[in-house]
Amino acid sequence: MKLAFIGSGIMGEPMCGHLLAGGHAVALHSRTKSKAERLIAAGATWCDSPADAARDADIIFVNVPDTPDVGKVLLGVNGVIESARPGTIAIDHSTISPTATREMASKLAAKQVTLLDAPVSGGDVGAKNATLSIMVGGDKAAFDRALPLLQLLGKTITYAGRSGNGQLTKLVNQILVSVTNLAVSEAMNFAQQSGLDAAATIQAVGGGAAGSWQLQNLGPKMLKGDFTPGFMIDLQQKDLRLVLESAKELNLSLRAVALVSDLFATAQSRGWGREGTQALFKTIGRSDWP
Repeated sequence: MKLAFIGSGIMGEPMCGHLLAGGHAVALHSRTKSKAERLIAAGATWCDSPADAARDADIIFVNVPDTPDVGKVLLGVNGVIESARPGTIAIDHSTISPTATREMASKLAAKQVTLLDAPVSGGDVGAKNATLSIMVGGDKAAFDRALPLLQLLGKTITYAGRSGNGQLTKLVNQILVSVTNLAVSEAMNFAQQSGLDAAATIQAVGGGAAGSWQLQNLGPKMLKGDFTPGFMIDLQQKDLRLVLESAKELNLSLRAVALVSDLFATAQSRGWGREGTQALFKTIGRSDWP
């Protein structure tokens, strides 16, 4: 198929690579061309704007940081809406506002372009290994058409219902991920300060009811002081902002999420915003991290 891919960051680059490896032609645009060099070398065709990338595409993939970025890519000057043909499907893998997603879907539908919101979970490891969880909202027929391509990117692909429901499902994911990350951070600090062999402690508790992806994957990194980002604090904070905004619309109080967001804000104030989310560990207990 003729595809377009917009955004080649930590997640987008390997995802686009899987589509190329699947034998598809990919027209590529990214805000920074240098980040796309490996994909261009692998066979992607560079385009100077989202409109250029979308012009001949059957399906357009978008993976950019936040709601305004998606709006610019899809609806802005030199955006997808200017060139996409009737019948084209746009798949947004970004995590953004569910309300804004539905508004964008409506505007694209007026041009006979279908928007699927398809945020992903699994971090850079999942993107590299094509084992992402992908939660999809939007038209079911468009989902069915796109499914073989999504299966090149992820292991668990779930149709969540109407437009915006993919984003809402992702926000549920982020509540679970962020609060569990806080629990792991506190537990690892407690283990260390108690004089335990913290690595052995992970092994001891990880196979029982306390086990989690966060414990097994981020716990050891916390203990080693490895805060290389698989998913950056700045992006996690963006997602938690979306969670809290949606909760406000629903008149819900999410106290644990609010606490985690406050702790991430502390990390950002100390200059750790571009570190991995496991750097939450540094905000618990000790205050002597550089």
